[in-house]
Amino acid sequence: ISTISRYLSSEIRGGNTCILSLILASFRFNVCSSDYREGVEKATHSGDWKPVHDFYASTFGSFLELSAAFKKEANAPSNTTDDSGINTRLLNAVYDVLLHTPPDTQKCVLKGAINSLLREWKSFKIKGTSLLQNPQYGSTATYVIFAHLLRQMASLAETDHHFLMHWFKKTLLFSRLSQKRFKLLVERLQLFISTRLYPGRPEDLPPMAKCSWWIPCATKVLSLLNAANSIVTPPIAPFTDFYNLTLDHTDFMDDYHTWQMHGNSSRFTFCQFPFILSTVVKKAIMQRDSEQQMISMARQTLVDKVSRRQRVDMSLLFLNIKVRRLQLVSDSLDELTRKRADLKKKLKVTFVGEAGLDMGGLTKEWFLLLIRRIFHTDYGMFTYTKDSQSYWFSSWKGDDCSEFRLVGALMGLAVYNSITLDIRFPPAVYKKLLTPPIGPCDPDTPVGMAALTLEDLLQIMPDIAHGLAELLSYEGNVEEDFYSTFQVFQEELGVIKPYSLKPGGEKIPVTNLNRKEYVHLYVDFLLNKSIYKQFAAFYHGFHSVCDSNALMLLRPEEVEILVCGSPSLDMGALQRGAQYENYSKTDPTIRAFWDVVLSFPLDLQKRLLHFTTGSDRVPVGGMPDLNFKISRLDVSTDWLPISHTCFNQLCLPPYKSKKDLRHKLTIAISNAEGFGLE
Repeated sequence: ISTISRYLSSEIRGGNTCILSLILASFRFNVCSSDYREGVEKATHSGDWKPVHDFYASTFGSFLELSAAFKKEANAPSNTTDDSGINTRLLNAVYDVLLHTPPDTQKCVLKGAINSLLREWKSFKIKGTSLLQNPQYGSTATYVIFAHLLRQMASLAETDHHFLMHWFKKTLLFSRLSQKRFKLLVERLQLFISTRLYPGRPEDLPPMAKCSWWIPCATKVLSLLNAANSIVTPPIAPFTDFYNLTLDHTDFMDDYHTWQMHGNSSRFTFCQFPFILSTVVKKAIMQRDSEQQMISMARQTLVDKVSRRQRVDMSLLFLNIKVRRLQLVSDSLDELTRKRADLKKKLKVTFVGEAGLDMGGLTKEWFLLLIRRIFHTDYGMFTYTKDSQSYWFSSWKGDDCSEFRLVGALMGLAVYNSITLDIRFPPAVYKKLLTPPIGPCDPDTPVGMAALTLEDLLQIMPDIAHGLAELLSYEGNVEEDFYSTFQVFQEELGVIKPYSLKPGGEKIPVTNLNRKEYVHLYVDFLLNKSIYKQFAAFYHGFHSVCDSNALMLLRPEEVEILVCGSPSLDMGALQRGAQYENYSKTDPTIRAFWDVVLSFPLDLQKRLLHFTTGSDRVPVGGMPDLNFKISRLDVSTDWLPISHTCFNQLCLPPYKSKKDLRHKLTIAISNAEGFGLE
């Protein structure tokens, strides 16, 4: 290394950059990362860093030299998506050592980056992307240089961005070490965005007016990393790693309204890059958008009444649902059908013959009971898969799909009114629900026809999915051994019916050559075409309530979280966020309560959550968003605890022993259905 570096230094002084690039490329091809580290170790022990300094100065002197330095082979092409042509091991080794070199060496690397960006920006292309991994850009002192690097990357042509996305995929995502580097790169970009938004020391950065392009460029580069991550199976990082939680504290509604007005135009908004917005932000946007629609509907109702000089009844401002418990499904269907024009008003539920006033608790119970009855397998609308513990649409093709529309409307109302439901659908349902994300105006436009795969089928019909996977991997003669055609059979009410996957399918044999097409068409038939009528009704029911543009910001996984909340309970978090009325957290009753609750099995913990909040699911923001309150109930200790689900409030008598508290609490949460007034 020392000998080569001294020679390279002489070449630099002589201005022989062409020979220099060839020598660098040849040198990197023949020297591995372990040789390089060994050379640095010698420099560390001897104190002679000049050869290493010359090495960095020559390597980072220009984009041309940088590109040649880290090529796997001197004459290999570096513009294919299959192979970046970069010696990533050596590149990583060089960057790993950089922060341990003397300050003047680190400065020369930054100086080289500055000169390259100023002199050679037209030839930046992919050559300069190796600079992105430089660990020096984790410091605010280098943010000006980092910002200009990001600007060059963000302004590349779409074809270069496509290449770059695959470059990230190939270069960063295949070894465990590179996976860590990928996540560090994501974190570095997120920190850059957060620091520019809310700098710890504003004087360390240029005024925002002079660098308003920093955040758009960083976000655009981050979107390339997100795209690379999404085309890897399985993804190298969960999609939540791309959330920037700093944006939770910005005026995201202003950003949303700007996006609605200008769309994906040249005016930057974070909504153009929804992967960066957390589910908390997206839920808040959905809620506020829903509230605006509710207010608009209520205002229109009032204006209509006043203009006709009619008496204004305040009940007209709500979607009032009156149902009998014994006819819950039919009454609910009738009410929602009859009041379809009022679906975007605030929901109020009344159970006929009961004195409960709906401050939110009756609504929660209505949802719970209705979902429980509709999804019962005896009802016949949905089938249950034990392996995935999820429900799927029955393939029975009846003429009336109004009840499927009811289920869709229920889900929409739940999101619209911020209610979490215990609906166990597989991810495929939420993918279909966002295909397209906004309900089309033309009722004849196909909906829910998502591009689903064998992996989706595995969670719904695991036996069929395993069989199709075996067909794809079979090494023998598929046509002779399987003897299948492009015709499939499906049972409907005990009758086996044939369906052709393509015209003349009954005469087309499945072979080694066309088996992928067969599997693709079969999956599409099972998950899309065979249930189209049922799912279309479900889709239109959901979008009749939730037709907000905010749905375009959501991933299928995020829709599921908005509808169902999280099933994982953290009772410790509930304890830390609990509020008390006429109790304190040190009172013996409260200490005994938490000892009992934390020792409960999961089933009883869910019952407690349902008893006090009306749902056993955790909302998007986690346990703190429940605003759980425990109030002192000054009555005889013979009383059971009571709750106000409208306010997520538990009223607890001052029991004298932990044993008595456990007994009374268990009875209360195990027999919680119905409402009454004292």
